[in-house]
Amino acid sequence: MISKARIKQIRGLERKKNRVAEGLFVAEGPKLVGELLAVMLPHYVAAEAEWLKEHEKELRGVVYDTVSSDELQRASLLQHPQQVIALFPIPQSEGHLAEIAEQELTLALDGVQDPGNLGTIVRLADWFGIHHIYCSPDSADIYNPKATQATMGALARVNVHYCELTEELRKTSAPIYGTFLDGKNIYQQELSSHGVIIMGNEGQGIRKETATLVSHRLFVPPYPANRPTVESLNVAIATAIVCAEFRRKAPL
Repeated sequence: MISKARIKQIRGLERKKNRVAEGLFVAEGPKLVGELLAVMLPHYVAAEAEWLKEHEKELRGVVYDTVSSDELQRASLLQHPQQVIALFPIPQSEGHLAEIAEQELTLALDGVQDPGNLGTIVRLADWFGIHHIYCSPDSADIYNPKATQATMGALARVNVHYCELTEELRKTSAPIYGTFLDGKNIYQQELSSHGVIIMGNEGQGIRKETATLVSHRLFVPPYPANRPTVESLNVAIATAIVCAEFRRKAPL
């Protein structure tokens, strides 16, 4: 059975100020919670008996409640909760962009606002073997429940950092790539196996102060060229195309 106070705590973590104050975020569902369990211990778990039985070894020493599906529904931030809700500690950010970008490919997000886009980009990074994403302070919070759920567990393997992006970019000697409507056709460019790929805000793209630091301006062309089409691509879709091309030309 889950207490009213615990339900209040879980639902309160939908707000960023409470996540920051408590140092916790919410993960829901067997897929996401299972992936995170492989790399960190939860602070608390509320789950149906069947799920708890399957994971009893992993939960040794963890505070948990056995709940019914109705109790899970009352505590959940999702419309259709599944078996388990867990509260995990927010990891401390480690690793500086300048050092990591000189060794491997990284992503930088300059004001990406939508939590769903952010979560999807984390999932894409996991697929393409990118281990670090650096976000400007005004980007969406990866521990927003919508963003966390959208990662589909990739958050267990991809480190998301928040930093003053332009300051960090100035410190690196690695190639810095950005996508622009006036950039060069990505399919005709040499691409590195290390460096930074910057993706910009959904409406405004990469801001001017960040754009001045880009050493390689890229463009994903429509097909066929010069045909009337939509103004731009969704940032998560554009990230998928760009990462796929980097890995095709400069695989791990």
